[in-house]
Amino acid sequence: MDGADSKGVLNQLSVLEVRARSRNTQPQQQCCVKELRAKAEALKIQRDQLEAEAQIHKVPGFMVLHKLRMSMEKQCPHEEEEAMDEESENTQLLQLMARHTQLKDLLYAHHVIGGYDVIKTPQSKGVCMSLTTAYEGIYLDTYNLEIDLKHKLTITRHNIPPFIPLKDLAKQSNMQTNIRAFLDTLSLHLNAFTGRKQQLKFVKEQHQSITVMESNVLCSRLVLMFTVPRGKNAVLCRLDYTDHTRCLPTGVQFVCEDEELLDSPEWKKNCSLLKETPVHKALTTMKKNGSIV
Repeated sequence: MDGADSKGVLNQLSVLEVRARSRNTQPQQQCCVKELRAKAEALKIQRDQLEAEAQIHKVPGFMVLHKLRMSMEKQCPHEEEEAMDEESENTQLLQLMARHTQLKDLLYAHHVIGGYDVIKTPQSKGVCMSLTTAYEGIYLDTYNLEIDLKHKLTITRHNIPPFIPLKDLAKQSNMQTNIRAFLDTLSLHLNAFTGRKQQLKFVKEQHQSITVMESNVLCSRLVLMFTVPRGKNAVLCRLDYTDHTRCLPTGVQFVCEDEELLDSPEWKKNCSLLKETPVHKALTTMKKNGSIV
């Protein structure tokens, strides 16, 4: 093959190579074009929405509604009623609309913080949150937190028991960025505490033959004394609630002179029963089984 032929073949190969490359890049370019067009359409829709919202805010009625909303937040409820009596029907309608938007905002805030009750403080510098506790369907104590909303969230006043580590819980839950997680954790601690306290109350009311030897303010430690029918032996029972978010003990310990009694299958079942059942109910079962008097 002479030089002219070889050069012609090389030129033909280079042309074919260029064509092959262009064919491979065309689908990629088409995909990029489609993505860019989709983004452009999404941005146009967003632009139209923003323009529509801007037009609404320019409407005089909206400005009047906004001013009424601001005045309602500053007025007392009885002052609002007196003002409505003196105004025209149109103004009353606007006031009702303003009240409606205010309630919608409160409901949204109520949902965001997990359904906790919230009211504004009298000085309007923050909010007061109420946490209700319950046990076995019975509402018990209600605790309150006053939180300052300026600059950063700060707990200014509260009636949380001092043995609940409020500052530690706020730090661990990162209250500044996730107040709902903080309230949920605090609610767990408060409900567990009131539940343990309620169980202790039931023990004293329902099991007068059992002596409460020791308990603490957090109700995280409880020492009871039982009487066993066989030989009338006394058994000391210590319940430790190391997990302060639960109403059930994490540890159960028996002390008795009759060591064989405590090693019996019956008392091993009693140990498991006290770990898995509220103490006042577990004691009722132990009485029915004849383990204690």
